[in-house]
Amino acid sequence: DITYIATAEGWLYLAVVLDLFNREVIGWSIKPRMTTDLVLDALSMAWFRRRPEPGVLFHSDRGSQYASRAYQERLDAYGMNGSMSRKGNCWDNAPTESFFNSLKNERVHGTSYDTRDEARSDLFQYIAVFYNRSRRHSALGYLSPIRFLESWIEQQDQQEMAA
Repeated sequence: DITYIATAEGWLYLAVVLDLFNREVIGWSIKPRMTTDLVLDALSMAWFRRRPEPGVLFHSDRGSQYASRAYQERLDAYGMNGSMSRKGNCWDNAPTESFFNSLKNERVHGTSYDTRDEARSDLFQYIAVFYNRSRRHSALGYLSPIRFLESWIEQQDQQEMAA
């Protein structure tokens, strides 16, 4: 999904890809224009970071960027199955909307960005340093997204060794 960030130089648009397993933001892109490239870059970052097995489900809203031929072709190239929200139903994309709510309430609201570069830097800090590594989630047993994933991997390794 995409959200808007105001700066003194004009709008920035942030597209994110969340891994629903651990609520980690695994792909993002920040650009001054809301184009298909914005969401393609976020998708590519997510794919290169996770390299999911073919057939993984990728859910998005019905925005024109996600419905574009270029985006659908990229999903196919990555072996992903696309899924889109029902028309007019924001609840279908609730985890991403929840992330944007957290971002805006915990970081963006009350912050004045003089430049787009200042906003980009702050958004990177929030996503990569705070949200993914430190912010605790009740849905994850009050662990951060990365700590939840690490804990799950440790459990899988222990189960394999015990078997």
